[in-house]
Amino acid sequence: MKKVSIIDVAKQAGVSVSTVSLVLRQKGKISEATIEKVHAAIAALGYVQNVAAANLRANTSNLIGLILRDFSDSFSIKVMASIVQELEKQGYMVFLGQPLNDGEHLERCLLSFQQQGVAGVIYLASDTRSASLPEQIRKCQLPLVVVSQSLLNENCDLVMRDNRQAASLATRYLIERGHRSIAYIGGVEGDLLRQQRLLGFRSAMSQYGLVLREGSTPDCSDDTQAAGYATRQLLENNNTITALLCHSPAAMIGSISGIHQTGRTIGKDVFLSQQVALIGFEDMLHVNLTSPSFTYVSSASEETGRQGAGLMLRKLKEPELQTQRITLSGQLIARESA
Repeated sequence: MKKVSIIDVAKQAGVSVSTVSLVLRQKGKISEATIEKVHAAIAALGYVQNVAAANLRANTSNLIGLILRDFSDSFSIKVMASIVQELEKQGYMVFLGQPLNDGEHLERCLLSFQQQGVAGVIYLASDTRSASLPEQIRKCQLPLVVVSQSLLNENCDLVMRDNRQAASLATRYLIERGHRSIAYIGGVEGDLLRQQRLLGFRSAMSQYGLVLREGSTPDCSDDTQAAGYATRQLLENNNTITALLCHSPAAMIGSISGIHQTGRTIGKDVFLSQQVALIGFEDMLHVNLTSPSFTYVSSASEETGRQGAGLMLRKLKEPELQTQRITLSGQLIARESA
């Protein structure tokens, strides 16, 4: 069967080849009637546009390189899905790379992007122990947007979560419901997410004239067993604690075990001394299949993805666009645990 060409479409629609080209590229001032005729001809003939060839002729690309370092990180996965969805709406496709390290693997990934002719690169930073980008990313010659869970000390186009605001919001919510002895559990020492949230936690406590007790912010590895042990130690050493901010889903799940081991229960009634309120920092739908459902401050992952994709598209349209830093606040979702 003969391959249908743009010339065939033009003949079928009764217009010039250049008009068909403009309709396909959504350029120029073409009447709605003409656009409809061209699309009707495309449908009738079964024409499929060779986007790669069109991009080559126009010296443009509809490919965006996306680097995702950690497929086990739920925030990054949700952000990735949102980015892909938003870019596809605008006619772009995503070329995904997952380099194993910051050295030659990352360098090869960026080289592959260049060879594939991507228009720009979106980097999902997942290392919450470093405030700097890998050298290879800093030297990237393509339009670059960085999406990060934590604050970065970099002069780059950046979309990130406001972790300090999230912890302050959660703490104030608990205080306004009568809690006075609140603790933060989880996160390893040196983790930037933990550091930023502790700033918000301490700031909110200070605003209400509340003093943080010594040992009320224990760190631990990000697994349920470690969090359970840390929670038990915390509550045994200070039985006046009535609420916990949980660093991660693992910390939230582990704290349930620790609470029960001390003979206490999960709940938001501050006047029942055996109850401990829990608040997390991201939507944990898999956890909320159990009872009680958990109160949390949303990670704004979908909006983060939309903002990251939108910023990339603006950079492609306006190469001289000034460096942007977009910080997204979370929203508190009140449920049964606090």
